Amino acid sequence: MQEIIYLGGGCFWCTEAVFDRVQGVLDVESGYANGQVPNPSYEQICEGTTGHAEVVKLTFDPQQIDLQAVLEIFFGTHNPTTLNRQGNDVGTQYRSGIYTTSSQQNDIATRFVQALNEQNLFGVPVVTEVQPLQSYWPAESYHQDYFANNPHQAYCAYVVGPKVHKFLQTFSQYAKKD
Repeated sequence: MQEIIYLGGGCFWCTEAVFDRVQGVLDVESGYANGQVPNPSYEQICEGTTGHAEVVKLTFDPQQIDLQAVLEIFFGTHNPTTLNRQGNDVGTQYRSGIYTTSSQQNDIATRFVQALNEQNLFGVPVVTEVQPLQSYWPAESYHQDYFANNPHQAYCAYVVGPKVHKFLQTFSQYAKKD
C-alpha cells in the first residue's frame, strides 16, 4: 500500500533532496500544484502569475513512515512562517503548502498546523496552507533529482546542502540506511 501527498516548502529542489533520503519514501517528483494554467513551464512559474506552488509529489509507504512523521520532517526542514517566501526565493510559487489527496490527510495536516500554532513552536504563526490537491503537473526533467545531479552548483551547495544536513542531523532516525 502507498499514499501520495504534495508538499510545497519553497524551492522544490530542497524538498526533493530531503525526502529522497527518508526511509519509507518510495518516490519524490518535483512539480507544480494548484494553479490555473495547464501544464505550465518553469519560466511561467517563475513569473508568479500561474497560481502554482513548487511542490514535490511524495509517494510513501505508511507502513514504514506515517503522515505524522512526514509532516514533522517537512516542518523541520523549511520555514513555514514566511508567506510566499523561503530565504531569497520570493513569490507565491514558493509558498508553504500541503496539498492532500484524501479527507483523512487533510484532517491530519490541518490538525498538525493548528497544534503548531497553539504550541507557538516558531514564535510566530505558521502560514502553511492546507488544501485538497486541485491540479498537478510534473516539472521539466532537468528539475528531477536536481541536487543529486548538481551537488556543486552554487544554490545546491549553499541552500539545498544545508537543508539536507539539517535533516540528517535532526531526523537521523528517519534517514535511509545505505
